[in-house]
Amino acid sequence: MDFSLSKAERAFREDVRSFLRDNLPKDIAKRQARGYHPPKEDLKRWQAVLHERGWSAPGWPAQWGGPGWSPIQQFIFEDECALADAPLPSPFGLKLVGPVIYTYGSEEQKRKYLPKILSGETFWCQGFSEPGAGSDLASLQTRAERDGPDFVVNGRKIWTTEAHFADMMFCLARTDKTPKQQEGISFLLLDMTDPGVTVRPIATIDSGHTVNEVFIDDVRVPATELVGEQGKGWTYAKFLLDNERTTNSFVHRSKRDFRRVMDIARSAFDEGAPVLDNEAFRRGAARVEIELQALEWAVLRMLSGDVPDPSASASALKLKGSSLQHQILDLAISAMGQDIIPFYPEPEQKPGANQPFWVPDEAPGLMAQYLYRRAGTIYAGTTEVQRSIIYKQLSRR
Repeated sequence: MDFSLSKAERAFREDVRSFLRDNLPKDIAKRQARGYHPPKEDLKRWQAVLHERGWSAPGWPAQWGGPGWSPIQQFIFEDECALADAPLPSPFGLKLVGPVIYTYGSEEQKRKYLPKILSGETFWCQGFSEPGAGSDLASLQTRAERDGPDFVVNGRKIWTTEAHFADMMFCLARTDKTPKQQEGISFLLLDMTDPGVTVRPIATIDSGHTVNEVFIDDVRVPATELVGEQGKGWTYAKFLLDNERTTNSFVHRSKRDFRRVMDIARSAFDEGAPVLDNEAFRRGAARVEIELQALEWAVLRMLSGDVPDPSASASALKLKGSSLQHQILDLAISAMGQDIIPFYPEPEQKPGANQPFWVPDEAPGLMAQYLYRRAGTIYAGTTEVQRSIIYKQLSRR
């Protein structure tokens, strides 16, 4: 494939760059650059700006309110957003449930939910993993039993990212008793404000709060909130997870992180010389840069549709992307040594308050990112699950 940009695509990149320069709030960009988990207020503000321009859902077709961009335009847009330190809009509505709804949902569901996903008025979370069913979703135990016009849902979900932000959850629940467990699962849209929904925060090792445990006790979900056919939720979940795993290659953010590490290596010193002059460091950095460029090309190929097996390809992208995130942050630790240890201050804390006497400008946030991104080998399917998917798909050829 030819990955060089056309004249029109280069002009598009300049248009996006100019828009970001003029419209991205500086306080939001600063928090993003320091690696904070974006607060809901930042996400809503930024999505409102994008929505006004018609750019809040880069991957959506124009029919459903998206800009109707080509895969390469979507890629350019996300690349420039990462370069400018713009936060990623919450993906659960825009990249996950939104495409499921406009592909498989009823006309009523499309009218009800898609406009509010685009505008950022409604935030979503993903109700898949459970205490006893993480990557093995076929083992989930949450049940939804039909009672007149409703399903009555009972169960627990865990590691539910942004549940404390969310207005709605897209939820997998078992609606049928069948020997083939995947065939007994349905895809429901659940209102997080309904009686019986309880959200309990989980503090992660980086001292942040993004994940939660959700208790669902006798929650009544109207049958009109069933997406597609009853018992076919596994089909819709696989469609969604392929999108999620491509997204979770995080190639744009990794490129931004790599540039940051190279800046650190130029300014940090080891035995009187810049770290970048160290041959071992340069060799490791070169290896990461080559693999990062290969990942970028693989994502472009995936987006173009030029892959024989999208499911295996999505798993491979997720597998490699999560590995590269760690390798880049390993380079940061090599460059900074113990100076990387400080976590980060509160977003609005005055410089120097409650910090060590001297902290390099690059330090706050890096150790927190290093710790949190271990989760990248778990969410959207563990590394082991991705390898199993790739093996099964390739063995069928």
